[in-house]
Amino acid sequence: MKKAVLTFLLCFPFAFYAQITGSFTLNWKDNVNVSTDVSNYMLPQFQLENFCFNDINKTVSLALNLPSAVPVDESSVKISDAVYENISASQLGVISKKNLPSSLNVLVSNVNARNVLSASLILSPIINENGNLKRLKSFTYYIRQDNNSNIQARDGFNGISHSVLASGDWYRFYVEKSGVYRISKSFLQSLGMKLNNIDPRKIAIYGNGGRMCPLKNAVDYPADVAENAIYFDGEADGIFDSQDYILFYAEGVDNWSDENQTSNNLYADKSYYYVTIQGGNGKRISAMPAATGPVTPITAFDDFQFHELDQTNIARLGRKWFGEDFSVNNEYSFDFKFPNIVAGSTMKVFASAAAVANTATNMQVDVNGAAIGTIPFTSIVVLDNLGDNQGLTATTAAAEDVTVKFTYNNNGVPTAKAFLDYVNIKAKRSLTGYGKQFRFQVDDAATMNGSGEFRFTNSATIAQVWDITDIYNTTAVVNDNQANFSFQADLGEIRKYIAVDKQDYYSPKKESKSKVANQDLKGTIFNNAQGQFQDIDYLIITPASLHSAAEKLANFHRSFQGMNVKVVDVESIYPEFSSGKQDIGAIRNFVKYVYNNASTAAKRVKYLNLFGDASFDLKDRISNNTNLIPIYHALYSFSLSASYISDDFFVLMDDNEGDMTSGTSRGLDIAVGRMPVKNTAEAEEMVNKVIEYHDIKSFGRWRNNFVLISDDVDKLGENSLEFGIDHLGDQIFAQKPFINVKKIHSDSYKQETSAGGNRYPKVREDFVSAFEQGALVFNYFGHGGEDNLAHERILEKTDIQNFGNRYKYPLFVTITCEFTRFDNPFRPTAGEFMFLNPAGGAIALVTTTRQITISTGQNINEAFSGNLYGFNSNSLVSIAEALRISKAGSGSNPLMVFYIGDPAITLAIPKPKIVLTKVNDQPITGVVDDFKALSAIKISGEVRDETGANILSDYNGELAVNIFDKPIERSTLGNDGTRYSNGQLIIMDFTILGETIFRGNATVTNGNFDFNFVVPRDIRVPLGNGRVSFYAKKTGQLVDQTGYDTTIKVGGINPNPVADEIAPRVKLYMNDESFVSGGITNESPILLAFLEDENGINTASGIGHDIIAILDGDESKPYVLNDYYEAVADDHSKGKLRFPFRNLEKGLHTITFTAWDVYNNPITAEIQFIVVGDETLTLKNVLNYPNPFVNYTEFWFTHNRPFEPLEVQVQVMTITGKVVWTKNQTVTTDGFLSREITWDGKDDFGDKIGKGVYVYKLTVKSTLSNKKTEKFEKLVIL
Repeated sequence: MKKAVLTFLLCFPFAFYAQITGSFTLNWKDNVNVSTDVSNYMLPQFQLENFCFNDINKTVSLALNLPSAVPVDESSVKISDAVYENISASQLGVISKKNLPSSLNVLVSNVNARNVLSASLILSPIINENGNLKRLKSFTYYIRQDNNSNIQARDGFNGISHSVLASGDWYRFYVEKSGVYRISKSFLQSLGMKLNNIDPRKIAIYGNGGRMCPLKNAVDYPADVAENAIYFDGEADGIFDSQDYILFYAEGVDNWSDENQTSNNLYADKSYYYVTIQGGNGKRISAMPAATGPVTPITAFDDFQFHELDQTNIARLGRKWFGEDFSVNNEYSFDFKFPNIVAGSTMKVFASAAAVANTATNMQVDVNGAAIGTIPFTSIVVLDNLGDNQGLTATTAAAEDVTVKFTYNNNGVPTAKAFLDYVNIKAKRSLTGYGKQFRFQVDDAATMNGSGEFRFTNSATIAQVWDITDIYNTTAVVNDNQANFSFQADLGEIRKYIAVDKQDYYSPKKESKSKVANQDLKGTIFNNAQGQFQDIDYLIITPASLHSAAEKLANFHRSFQGMNVKVVDVESIYPEFSSGKQDIGAIRNFVKYVYNNASTAAKRVKYLNLFGDASFDLKDRISNNTNLIPIYHALYSFSLSASYISDDFFVLMDDNEGDMTSGTSRGLDIAVGRMPVKNTAEAEEMVNKVIEYHDIKSFGRWRNNFVLISDDVDKLGENSLEFGIDHLGDQIFAQKPFINVKKIHSDSYKQETSAGGNRYPKVREDFVSAFEQGALVFNYFGHGGEDNLAHERILEKTDIQNFGNRYKYPLFVTITCEFTRFDNPFRPTAGEFMFLNPAGGAIALVTTTRQITISTGQNINEAFSGNLYGFNSNSLVSIAEALRISKAGSGSNPLMVFYIGDPAITLAIPKPKIVLTKVNDQPITGVVDDFKALSAIKISGEVRDETGANILSDYNGELAVNIFDKPIERSTLGNDGTRYSNGQLIIMDFTILGETIFRGNATVTNGNFDFNFVVPRDIRVPLGNGRVSFYAKKTGQLVDQTGYDTTIKVGGINPNPVADEIAPRVKLYMNDESFVSGGITNESPILLAFLEDENGINTASGIGHDIIAILDGDESKPYVLNDYYEAVADDHSKGKLRFPFRNLEKGLHTITFTAWDVYNNPITAEIQFIVVGDETLTLKNVLNYPNPFVNYTEFWFTHNRPFEPLEVQVQVMTITGKVVWTKNQTVTTDGFLSREITWDGKDDFGDKIGKGVYVYKLTVKSTLSNKKTEKFEKLVIL
């Protein structure tokens, strides 16, 4: 695969600019399957890392990411030496011929990803040149670098400033529609303002209007709530009389937005304004400046009216909402009035609507009884296409009274649906007063020179005309009651005006709480506890309702990592950054303010955590909505592969970024993550998981494991699902050989047919087992959906909800389709369950929220894994930072890939370096004994520093070891019979780890360790390299190490083994060692087996010699338990296993357990138990021991919720009911018995209480189901 070749030339002394030049060759392949979970596209393709497919327009583009030391001149790109080849229409596949450009359409953009500069070059490699189809084979490019380019800063966001809301008394009111508002003294008093003896000239009004914050960073928007110029009638005398009043122009939430294609604010229904009495005089409307140049008379203006309701999001995707539903009534009419229409003029009608139908339908549009056009809708035949949005633009005769009628033709399909988006009308009206205020503008003014004289008739009631182009600095011209009135203004741009009619003022509205608390987020965000400036490492944005949990997470990172973490309530962002309205742009602008104002570029904020769930409904129109922290939604709203949500928007900090539509959207500057918690319980649970991930209990051999899972090959083109991820596993193994890579390739298992379709029950079993045993990362590549992974359902929601892998939380990477579509409150997804499982599941997910093509998924998966594991490096970054870097360097710009979790978490990879030094006391540097069957082996080793040169002599702790037989060569089975184009069955050969011949533990003393074991008889006899995997954790410290060795030779047979015909010994229990056979359990009990044998237990997976459990005599479904057994520390003759059963039926069950020693002597034992179920929380055998007692007792109780965190409260009371002592504690037990809570006999104040009889109440509450039970008992203090 040929990469772009870059050459950096400094043309000196003949030129002042450096340049980027290079060449690129496209390696085309025809008829490549570019598929998602529901779409199957065939089209030509070139290198994956540079290939982009637009699912909306069905076009392809080439994207190059070109490193650059300085910004480039985006207009300087030149393409030369272009070589094309002619292609036929049949070679296009699904690519739309009509949408192909006639030229390459080269676009160059500067990209700045946290001060790492690059140039994004995007072009269209297939062109339609006068009907001749051509595709680009190779080319050379030239781009001039320009040191003067600035893509960094914006006024208002550089330099720390204080918010105007920091001091003074502030009161808030709101408007809904734009216009001139009259504010009386009584209205201000109703807000709570004290107006006695105040100078009205000190009154000021602030507000940014009802417009949405611009998506693009470069578009100007106030960095604080802005003061508005107002007109105050009667203020000149310095006394606020009852007849005095304020007039000002307020912008409502009814403004057309080109970038959002709507007249309605997407985030808010109210436009807030703030009023205060300040020290200086408030801003007042000034006189309109005098015009210059030749005068053009203007007697008419362009009026704009619209009808648009936002009631339905058809596919629950994107930011397009629709109004009237035509499924019941097939026609709707809307009336508009255009007073003083220009006679004989025309008007333009713009309409937009959408339909969902499995056949072609249409909507006819009539104006005043005459048809002006039809909106055609295509049929929905592709599963991924969830609607068709089309528009109409038509010109028709203007009229003062206009009725627009829409009639939907469902083509005889009663299930067809259609929805109106909007109808907008532009018409020309005369500048004539009619007793109402009205806005006006002249669209042609932009192309006109000189000045315009705006001539009004019937204008006696028009008191003033205001220029509202700049809504914060309104200017005015006064009409002295003249019936015919005019004013002049400069032309050359479209300026907006409003005629202020003294008979028609609007009235503002107020909420129940008008007083606004002072705040100064801008001025204080960088202050530390001493009020001094301190750079911020980590920013957590949360709703106020979750602040406590977010602060708990912040405190953890402060203490554990020494970070400066700031927790900011999202509600406190809006007043300063969007005038009090919810807006994603306000959140982004606040983050940009923090980012820009660090003391140095190197100390800018590194992590952003959006601590709260999101929703497709940004205005709480649906019940049980989850819009806690709003998210960026794509404009396109009808396809899971073309629409997307993204938090990347919030971390695009440079001025040429923000719209998410160009190559610049790769320039992420901050590692961003979202923890989609909906309530305080979930928030607390997820914070606890983060803390547990770093707890000493989470340290273990599972941190050496990586599990990859691939989908099978249902159709041609999907072979990359298994080939790609298998290659990735081999890459990880080669780069980080201490990692044990487990491969679960679905197509290497036998596929079975069931009533629900094809299934892989053994894949599902191995998937779940691997989760229970633990791995640092799970990486799945294949098809999936909101409920499961793969069409064969190899992992389902129920599996995820039942995961109990507490303290073994992996990173779960799912390069699949909408597995974690968390923005739909109606349908919780499997990915959400994976993250939100309070005692299992994943610590974080790199996942997909929408459908993604295989090629894009493969590209980002490989790039991410390299950055995550630090290929070619021992330095690690956080998981979210690895994804940020991967996206920044990706040509395909995978917006669908999302990070769910705490962005400051770094993968818990142990540090090097544990080394094997001796085998049977022979140095590993020389000749050592082979690991022959039934031979006794002694392993010695050392824990060294990262260089491997020096032993860590102060290292004392525990070692875990896995010893593997030789690697195994396997092949997939081709279950679905999918073949290459030449007819060959698609089969993949791959290598997996050998069988585990020993899994045990040892003590590390002063950096040294050794242990013994006997090699099982069942190893494979041919001699070859085995593998030793080490993991160590230091006693009492959060420190762990890893290591490996692949020089050992495994194979052969010991000719003189010690004789052993004695069977192992076993003890069986359920949940804990207090269990007696025949006792009761919950529905998911744990089988405990304690085994003992002089030579050890066989785990080598010899035929017929597995450790197995048979449930209720069903030998067709044995539970293979080899991977669950491990020897105890320093003694290979003893060991144990813990195996979780799941969702057993109520009633009596029998487990028949069989194990073999390394000599293949068997032992079989049985245990019985009665499952009583988990529906209710049971509390039995409540007592305290000892009882009576003097100064120490334990509270004991049994329950039916092992392994589940339980909130326990003990209250000790006098006989009269007075509470003297209370203890709240969360307990988690392996079995049914809890005895964790103790008491020293002192009251809540630490004083010894008197002797006598007391009553205590023990209350237990489930943290998962919130079920609660309690019991009273007595105790005696001596």
